[in-house]
Amino acid sequence: MRIGLAGVGRIGAGHAETLRGLAEVEEVVVADADPGRAREVAGKLGVRSVDEVDALFTAGLDGLVVATPTAAHAPLVIAAAAAGAAVFVEKPVASDIDGTLQVLAAIRGSGVPVQVGFQRRFDRGHLAAREAVRSGRLGRVHTVRACTLDPVPPPDAYIPTSGGLFRDCSVHDFDGVRFVTGREVVEVSATGANQGSSVFAESGDVDTGAAVLTLDDGTLAVVSATRYNAAGYDVRLEVLGFRGSVVAGLDDRTPLTSAGDGFHPAGPPHTAFLERFAEAYEAELRAFVDVVAGRTDNPCPPEEGLEAFYVAEACEISRREKRTITIEEVRR
Repeated sequence: MRIGLAGVGRIGAGHAETLRGLAEVEEVVVADADPGRAREVAGKLGVRSVDEVDALFTAGLDGLVVATPTAAHAPLVIAAAAAGAAVFVEKPVASDIDGTLQVLAAIRGSGVPVQVGFQRRFDRGHLAAREAVRSGRLGRVHTVRACTLDPVPPPDAYIPTSGGLFRDCSVHDFDGVRFVTGREVVEVSATGANQGSSVFAESGDVDTGAAVLTLDDGTLAVVSATRYNAAGYDVRLEVLGFRGSVVAGLDDRTPLTSAGDGFHPAGPPHTAFLERFAEAYEAELRAFVDVVAGRTDNPCPPEEGLEAFYVAEACEISRREKRTITIEEVRR
């Protein structure tokens, strides 16, 4: 099959390398808003490049991977669906809820699968936690704790267009909570703080945030995030039940040091998401190839991305207005 890739930045270049290594993918065609960068990445990987992103739609693609900046996601997904090419799109599907709903309306009835890139659904720890919940081994779940702690902030230029900490970062945790528990969020209470670079406050954002989510069965989920965790990149999800508990993301590279007994990680901490989730990123693209081939159902349709986005939107409003927000208040 022939797979196109739009956007060869950090994550896009990684996806191109993964696709090139999949036996079933006969050709990878890459494009970027910067044609020179597309040619450079293509040359390094031994794949083909085209000088314009729109040229991908005349390249006879079976599928398209969208790894561009967020503003380009929606039009590319719609164009690919119109061309009959299956789509893998990094989160979010669009920059806001209305844009996401417009994409859903545009692709409805097309028969073209659109898979959203929530890679934690393919992480071994998250999958094992989901199975522990589904099997009943933990008993009734009462608490979930999730965190995404970045070691350093993104570039300053990224912050004003990121959508904010909850939409850009914690949305992965929100999807993870839903995926692992199988429950829906009904209300949120969120807060945030700025103690780092002034760019966050100037952009109406926060560099550190926390949210309490109430799920539809009464389970409480506590989600925390920061752009300043110098110890290393730390993503964990803990599930606590009446009979047991499990944690995803706790290993000898988790950047945690005990204050009492001197325990510390045996290996170097993870430095960023591409390293921490390398296996999951590969697994989700393998799943996408299976979707393109018609061998499996779509593991993360855009409706799932929309539900996580609703939670992120509710958290952002809760933070700004300093009140509890129900998901129904933001649902369209």
